[in-house]
Amino acid sequence: MSTTVTSLLPGNWYHIYNRGINGETLYHTEANYQYFLDLLAKYVFCTAKVYAYCIMKNHFHLLVSIHDDAERKPHLYFSDMFNSYTQGLNKQLGRSGSLFERPFRRKVILSEKQRVQVTIYIHNNPRHHGIMDSFAKYQYSSYRTVLSSAPTKIEREEVLSWFGGHDSFLAYHSAGCNDISDDLILE
Repeated sequence: MSTTVTSLLPGNWYHIYNRGINGETLYHTEANYQYFLDLLAKYVFCTAKVYAYCIMKNHFHLLVSIHDDAERKPHLYFSDMFNSYTQGLNKQLGRSGSLFERPFRRKVILSEKQRVQVTIYIHNNPRHHGIMDSFAKYQYSSYRTVLSSAPTKIEREEVLSWFGGHDSFLAYHSAGCNDISDDLILE
């Protein structure tokens, strides 16, 4: 069976998702989560701006926009990140073989309304999957990063502008993501 893969095109926005093969655990320790974030900074920020992320035990979500001046095919940066993470985890666990599903899934995001919806959906993922009642306390999400004043590579100011500021960002997230279009959800 053939799978149609949407190309990552310069200037476009994407909701990107991937998970472990057969739902396999991707992140076993806090160091694994941090290593993934380090690789995200090393590889993905070269080709994309990152607006939101959530890293769960067996999957992750990203909201990105691809730089207009990408020097190589943008999907290759993501591939480098996945391969580097897989090699590191395989070495740590004494395992071999693939870790992530292929190809990683992506949905084109066409409007600011969709960016808002996907951001809320991504940040609500820990609550959606029953990991914790308060997604705001989940440490492997960009939610707290957007609200903090600490230096970050996440596009904090732009994200807050979509919501109309800090207070509206909090209010929208508290209300949840009930009105998100099914075609934007990746699971």
